[in-house]
Amino acid sequence: MKVAEIRELKIEELHAELHRLRRHLFDLRSQAVTEKLEDPTQLGKTKHDVARVLTVLNERGESDVEPKQMHLEAVLSRGSAG
Repeated sequence: MKVAEIRELKIEELHAELHRLRRHLFDLRSQAVTEKLEDPTQLGKTKHDVARVLTVLNERGESDVEPKQMHLEAVLSRGSAG
């Protein structure tokens, strides 16, 4: 994802994208441990995307990103459990 695309997103969409990217990074790490990762460069690319989203959030003056992410994860997990 390019920075221009990220800058077009709203704050809520940025938080959702950050959650999606972190989940994807977790999945990639799991695949790397089990040696089922087909493209090892995906780890670095996903890390860069996470950093880009965090940078845009920081540029917009968004504070307390981590607590908001934890809240989003709790809301999403409740939604999928019910």
